[in-house]
Amino acid sequence: MMKKKYFFFDIDGTLTHKETREIVPSALTALRLLQENGHFVAIATGRAHYKAIHFMKTIGLKNMVCNGGHGLVVNEQLIDNVPLDFQKSLAILQQAQQLGYGVLIAPFDSEDVYGQDFLFLKQAGFRKEPTTYYIDPQYQFSQFQNIYKMYISIPQDQENKLTLKETVGHLRFEKEYLMFQPDNKQQGIMHMMQYLQADPHDVVVFGDDYNDIDMFSGDWYSIAMGNACDELKRIANEVTEKNVDDGIYKACVRHGWI
Repeated sequence: MMKKKYFFFDIDGTLTHKETREIVPSALTALRLLQENGHFVAIATGRAHYKAIHFMKTIGLKNMVCNGGHGLVVNEQLIDNVPLDFQKSLAILQQAQQLGYGVLIAPFDSEDVYGQDFLFLKQAGFRKEPTTYYIDPQYQFSQFQNIYKMYISIPQDQENKLTLKETVGHLRFEKEYLMFQPDNKQQGIMHMMQYLQADPHDVVVFGDDYNDIDMFSGDWYSIAMGNACDELKRIANEVTEKNVDDGIYKACVRHGWI
């Protein structure tokens, strides 16, 4: 009898074609066959819960680690969705404003962001992601109960001025601004395995980019896509073909998982 494995897949560049943003057909087939064979299959993404849930359901999955490791969905039920450390986030926002950079926060699990002025939009422009902006000078960031994400319009070559930035997880996907969000997929996967009362050694992760490095540091089997960044390939247990060259499907066949 085949031993049950617990699979976690990154989305962009792993499951999906980065240009079309559509799931690679052979990857979709692999997900279906893995589940039919009794394996646990989940997404592991930095995306917020509200942004990832539709994709999860569209590709026929019921489980995911989301919100950069802080969110957990099991059998389509949201188990956990932890915001950023509130006091540390407020301190970063205050420092950024004192330095003259625009700031926005996402206090809810939604596309809504809040700011006290238009400085972020003047310095960085509108975000490429679907976003609803609420700007009001009366807003006090401390009045919100949670902060799920923060956006600061600080150029990369000036980041060193923001001396508190290392106290909260952050990533830069756009040159115009720095995004603060959870960046701990490894912790999210561990949390999932504890919830399922399963052995982390039975985990298999697939990824392609820098934000998967943390996930590849776990005590489990890691597979980098052929289109992955070199840093990820170096620490992976295995490098498969590119995602658009059926890398996920072929790796699963090689290991006898499907």
